[in-house]
Amino acid sequence: MKIIVIIPTYNEAENIRILVPKILGLGKEFHVLVVDDNSPDRTADVARSLRKDDSRVMLLERPGKMGLGSAYIAGFKYALKEKADYIFEMDADHSHDYKDLPRFLEKMNEFDMVIGSRYANGISVVNWPLPRLLLSYFGNVYARLVTGLRTFDNTAGFKCFKRKVLESIDLDRIHSNGYAFQIEMNFNAHSKGFRIGEISVIFWGRYSGVSKMSGHIVREAVLTVWRLRFESIFRKLGLRKG
Repeated sequence: MKIIVIIPTYNEAENIRILVPKILGLGKEFHVLVVDDNSPDRTADVARSLRKDDSRVMLLERPGKMGLGSAYIAGFKYALKEKADYIFEMDADHSHDYKDLPRFLEKMNEFDMVIGSRYANGISVVNWPLPRLLLSYFGNVYARLVTGLRTFDNTAGFKCFKRKVLESIDLDRIHSNGYAFQIEMNFNAHSKGFRIGEISVIFWGRYSGVSKMSGHIVREAVLTVWRLRFESIFRKLGLRKG
């Protein structure tokens, strides 16, 4: 079994220096792919240094900030070429607990895709200001109502896919970023009939660095859910292929 954990980075040098060895320590089947957008803090150099110690560290360098969604798309394609059986999304900033990774794999016996959910069992978020928490929580309620998705945390960036899920999705047609990207990937997997599950995780505040949230990310998510809804309707009516 080959597991690749994709970690997109922009100025996360100190975070990956701590996080990557911890992930690799979970077992020889774990590999880490750092997708770096030309970080000024030389995150890529840290990844190269880690690779010298362990060949299971992989690095995909991009010329500049191109967005979270495109970073994951590039990472998915790389992981599929590397013959990964399970592909994870995970943040570099320690807001996701690496100790949860084996719990995902246990759940993958029942599902094709598993989301690390902040809202599946109440609210499990630590060190977030109330306005940010309310935006996230009610944004997920909104996304669920509009798209028809049954999962509670559709903007979560901590998740695991079986390779067949990513192979079935036309990754070149996914153009959204941030929250919208996560919703779009879930919606595509759901539309293709894959089994999607959730495990409850605690979402921790950033260990170091700066949050990359912006108003554009929120607006994109608000509009994307309606685009997905209408595209789904058109497909059912036979007005659009795919």
